[in-house]
Amino acid sequence: MEGQSAKWIIRGNEVLDETAATSIRSYLNMLYDQVDKDDQRPVVPLSHGDPSSFSCFRTSPEAVDAIVRAVQSAEFNSYAPPIGIFPARRAVAEYISADLPYNLSADDVYLTVGCTQSIEVILSVLARPGANILLPKPGYPLYESRAGFSKLEVRHFDLIPEKGWEVDLESVEALADENTAAIVIISPGNPCGNVFSYQHLNKVAETARKLGIFVIADEVYGHLAFGNNPYVPMGEFGSIVPVLSLGSISKRWIVPGWRFGWIATCDPHGILKKYGIVDSIKSYFNISTNPATFVQAAIPQIFEKTKDDFFSKIINIMREAADVFHEKTKENPCVTCPHKPDGSMFAMVKLNLSLLEDISDDTDFCLKLAREESVIILPGVAVGLKNWLRITFSIEPESLEQGLDRMKAFCQRHSRKK
Repeated sequence: MEGQSAKWIIRGNEVLDETAATSIRSYLNMLYDQVDKDDQRPVVPLSHGDPSSFSCFRTSPEAVDAIVRAVQSAEFNSYAPPIGIFPARRAVAEYISADLPYNLSADDVYLTVGCTQSIEVILSVLARPGANILLPKPGYPLYESRAGFSKLEVRHFDLIPEKGWEVDLESVEALADENTAAIVIISPGNPCGNVFSYQHLNKVAETARKLGIFVIADEVYGHLAFGNNPYVPMGEFGSIVPVLSLGSISKRWIVPGWRFGWIATCDPHGILKKYGIVDSIKSYFNISTNPATFVQAAIPQIFEKTKDDFFSKIINIMREAADVFHEKTKENPCVTCPHKPDGSMFAMVKLNLSLLEDISDDTDFCLKLAREESVIILPGVAVGLKNWLRITFSIEPESLEQGLDRMKAFCQRHSRKK
């Protein structure tokens, strides 16, 4: 009746609101809101790994040509099969197999809307009542967000900064029980910039086998290794423990907006199929979406035609940027980098709060840095390590130096030793 209030019973999803509040995007929105609009200096984005806007990080011309040809052919305007078109799945299988002691087939590959959807799929598959999953600390927070939304219990094992961010295998064994589904390993590492050695990954595989769980290997930064440890895919140890490898073209080809990723079962003994994981993955794709068909169609040509010198150029830029980052941070006593990054696009540095006044914690540091210096850095609490900072060095060299210089000036201004 007009003039009377209706009795609405609609409600939003509070769980979704809570889990989204801890995402990297939520932190970035908060930080960018702090930037002084009157500051004439450009904002320096040292917060997230998307260097695609910088000219020195353009993708390969072969990748662009492949996309153009796929669109112009008008052959890929229809829906794709739920798990992806066959030529793209076969190309991904061959791409991964090049680094393995055995071969994958197209049937071992499922195409996703970037690695983000890969994480969504796997955690949804594992979210049976009472189940838990082992996640690294620090780590990539999307795992926590998706697990929380799916009501999958999270248990954190430590990465040890003094040992190049290696997995604390003793903490892994202490955390696991009969309801543990899997352990997540990220190498090359986000947020730590580490690359696990062959020997360490072998120990991880043996530990997972002992516990009767499989490994989820987040390898979205696969091949982006430029230090002493070469990139080794976790699938190398698929004969020891079943592995789900998550990957994408986002980082190696510098095209995160193209949203193309995959899940690959590196499991020569067929354990994941025997215990229902493969069937559940396929079922999930029946109620989900998949990458744009023209992007899928371009993948075989992208993998086949991209020249090695493109990858070498990117690696050289990353290596030089990591060197600049490491030297610059050594000039700033208010931060400590325990391990020079040798992979991915990130590093973790510890805040020396005792040297700073009117800075309460890492979030306060980042908010004030954004407001005063127009530099955006992610607080460590966002990736599970309070009073640390995650910094990306995957931007053009001039901007990187400028951002780190501004951070140093900020620290000097807030120093207790004025």
